Amino acid sequence: MRKLVFIFVMLCMFSCSDYIDKPKNLIEPEKMAEILADLAITDQAVIIYQNKNLEEGTRFVLKTHQVKAENFVESFKYYVAKDKMKDIAEDAQKIVLKKDPKADKYIQDKLKNSGNIPVLNR
Repeated sequence: MRKLVFIFVMLCMFSCSDYIDKPKNLIEPEKMAEILADLAITDQAVIIYQNKNLEEGTRFVLKTHQVKAENFVESFKYYVAKDKMKDIAEDAQKIVLKKDPKADKYIQDKLKNSGNIPVLNR
């Protein structure tokens, strides 16, 4: 009886290996990194333009990359569920640093002053 229960439990565990199905219009990881980098740059406008609706900036970035919002959200969920978002976020960070070389110096100065290391850099 124990063997039967063990086999049943193992079958259940291996049959449920996928959390989420692959979206029909999945955005490639490289393009997803570029979109995330542009969104990060656009989100910095919040500091400059406080109390403004910056939804148009997000729409502009998605339109520039010719991506629908639904496809972006579904791809984001898929990559998070598949545990690939960390790599994509690191690629996006490299893209941001390539677009703005002063950002790397700013980040290093902040790390020296605060002594705190961001979670993704540990």
